[in-house]
Amino acid sequence: MLLFIVLSFASPHFLTADNLFNIGAQTAVIAVIATAQTMVIITKGIDLSVGSVAALAGVIGAMVVRDLGFSLWAATAVAIAVGALAGLLNGLLVTVAHVPPFIATLGTMSVARGLVFIVTGAVGVYGLQESFQLLGNGEFLGLPFAVVITAVVAVGAAFLLSQTRFGQYTYAVGSNLEAARRSGIRVGRHLTSIYVLAGMLVGLGGMIAASRVNSGQPNYGIALELDVIAAAVIGGASLFGGQGRVIGTLIGAFLIALVRNGAVLLDISIHYQQVIVGVIIWAAVYFDQYRRRRAQSRS
Repeated sequence: MLLFIVLSFASPHFLTADNLFNIGAQTAVIAVIATAQTMVIITKGIDLSVGSVAALAGVIGAMVVRDLGFSLWAATAVAIAVGALAGLLNGLLVTVAHVPPFIATLGTMSVARGLVFIVTGAVGVYGLQESFQLLGNGEFLGLPFAVVITAVVAVGAAFLLSQTRFGQYTYAVGSNLEAARRSGIRVGRHLTSIYVLAGMLVGLGGMIAASRVNSGQPNYGIALELDVIAAAVIGGASLFGGQGRVIGTLIGAFLIALVRNGAVLLDISIHYQQVIVGVIIWAAVYFDQYRRRRAQSRS
């Protein structure tokens, strides 16, 4: 809220309707993908492939609309399926091949980015109909459609994590994997399902991002993993596993979107933006560790 107030005075363009709409759409993309990242982080994992997978899903979604005549909704389903396949690959690498999540998703990041450039020839996918912009730029009951989608995703994910056995298992696996296994949880199957579900959300986020610019961009999502990890950690997700809430992730996503938007309005170089996001990540992780030390000292 403090940053919002500061930007309101710092730039006369900040509180315009167009800019607030843009912040909402930008927050939506980060929030949807950060929700996926939060679920993975709760299990004591990490997904570095989100930016590349989002780009691949968005590009393929745009291509099936332009080249195969798919509707926007059918293309969105294809993009979600692309994300699910990437999530399945990550999950199997972690649970079957026993590759650490950092390395597994780092490899997927490279593979997905390479595939994006292969299928597009390193050229953006253009020539799409105006209706393709509905997800990213459309409105529903006066609200940005992307924000409505984010709200649905957030409510669904929050309910899943807090009110279902699936959510209980997720926190249990992240808190103590061996204890979760001994209590009867099929850890491998559950972790794989988490990565698949996260991949589906990443595919949806990639499609929203492609819709915003009415094209599929092979360069989209480079360093996006930094923003979504920052959003999740700022929102209270612990990199040590077992902690995280969707509402906190939404707040973190809004903060990151404000930083990005304010930097553009104030003509701050993208390189300085990366520095700012990096410092935010440092601060959030330090606070997480400080909070854990205090909790341990009290116990």
